[in-house]
Amino acid sequence: MFSRSTSSPAVRSRRVGTLLLVLASSLLGACAPLLMGGVVATGVTVTDRRTTGAQLEDSRIETRAASRISDQLGDRGHVNVNSYNRQVLLTGEVANDADKAAAEQAAARVENVRSVVNELAIMGTTTLSQRSSDVLVTTRVKANLIDAKDLSANAFKIVTERGTVYLLGRVTLREADRATELTRRTAGVLKVVRLFEIVSEEDLLEMQAPKGGSSGTSAPDNVAGSGRAM
Repeated sequence: MFSRSTSSPAVRSRRVGTLLLVLASSLLGACAPLLMGGVVATGVTVTDRRTTGAQLEDSRIETRAASRISDQLGDRGHVNVNSYNRQVLLTGEVANDADKAAAEQAAARVENVRSVVNELAIMGTTTLSQRSSDVLVTTRVKANLIDAKDLSANAFKIVTERGTVYLLGRVTLREADRATELTRRTAGVLKVVRLFEIVSEEDLLEMQAPKGGSSGTSAPDNVAGSGRAM
């Protein structure tokens, strides 16, 4: 799963190191869900296609939204908050429709939130075993994106909840379709939901060109594939 037999020892070593970091990060999130008050500070990813300012803003949004949802619901449920370019994704489980709506409203009221995708399920909280399985699925998907020579794995944010994989990122349509294909073929994936911001090939070239340190937080409005299961 992690490497092909034809890879050199150096390549295998780098890949395993990367996957261990992904797994460690995911386990932290699984063991301390945001609703329970365990907020893990995340660093800025240099190769992320968001600006530095946008990455920092997303981190602030996640922290504030998690805190407000916790204030609203207390320990009634398990809610994960992820933000990408100010689009907030809520996943997890809550007790009823009222709690689901309250969580969405709390997230939407956070400053600079552009939109909220509410994927909360009305059901009992998942077990630690299920969350560990989701961590493994996320790691497998990340491994497949790393192995793909025609994709930049760091352009994608991956969230897995009960076997459903949510894909976020600023990508071209070609990249979106390729990542979806790879994710659908990954062991343990039950469904893929695309929450991409589709950019043109020209926009991609511009994003990849060296810049003078812009740190704006604005995001394009061309969100494509929102909530679309594949």
